[in-house]
Amino acid sequence: MKSALTIVALTAVVAVSAQESKLTPRLAGGKPDLSGVWEKPYVPDMTKNGTKQRGYPELPFTPAGLKDWESYDAANGDYTGSCLPFGMTRSFNSPYPMQIVQNNTHVALLFEQNTWFHVVPIDGKPLPKELEPTWFGTSSGRWDGDTLVVDTTGFNGYTRLDTVGHPHSDHLHLVQTFRRTDADHLLYTVTINDPETYVRPWTNERTFTRTDGGLIEYSCEENNKDLREGHIKQWTLPEPKKP
Repeated sequence: MKSALTIVALTAVVAVSAQESKLTPRLAGGKPDLSGVWEKPYVPDMTKNGTKQRGYPELPFTPAGLKDWESYDAANGDYTGSCLPFGMTRSFNSPYPMQIVQNNTHVALLFEQNTWFHVVPIDGKPLPKELEPTWFGTSSGRWDGDTLVVDTTGFNGYTRLDTVGHPHSDHLHLVQTFRRTDADHLLYTVTINDPETYVRPWTNERTFTRTDGGLIEYSCEENNKDLREGHIKQWTLPEPKKP
């Protein structure tokens, strides 16, 4: 029969092992390892609160931003219906998982949604002043303690922030933060800074949960009968803004 002292010692070892298994994993250099496949909350409307996410209820529109928002018609040519790139925020907002792959110099964001990807250098170098406008923008990452901070600019202005169509311009500057609190959870924030559309920055907060599953193939074009049969209008490039 085991002594009471032995039982107490074994219990302590099990407790310590369980606690260690939940600690934030780290790379050899000491930085938190964000790698893994993560389940994200579905955020079709960034103003709403939901499971594992907190929205921003009253968006601080500029007059131009409010006009854009009130005139938006998703059924009349939303770009995602034509399988064009979702952009950064709508890819994070989608209900499908994402995978993060990390080393000491880069983080790769792999989205199951439409098989998009985005690579972020995390060496702290500033973004170039002249950027080619793109759907996902150009990013630069840096560490603030155990939090990865990612700045992204250089957007083409064609995307929407979320499914319901909250707008942004090509002046959009995103600041995203990633902090792995333990082995199974990642705290994520995204701050929208776009002086053409909003009078001040605003933030959405979420919690991602690690999953043992993997990403699967996603093809927007396959069986897209709504677009093929004309149920939705095909998206076309907007007219250039007049100076």
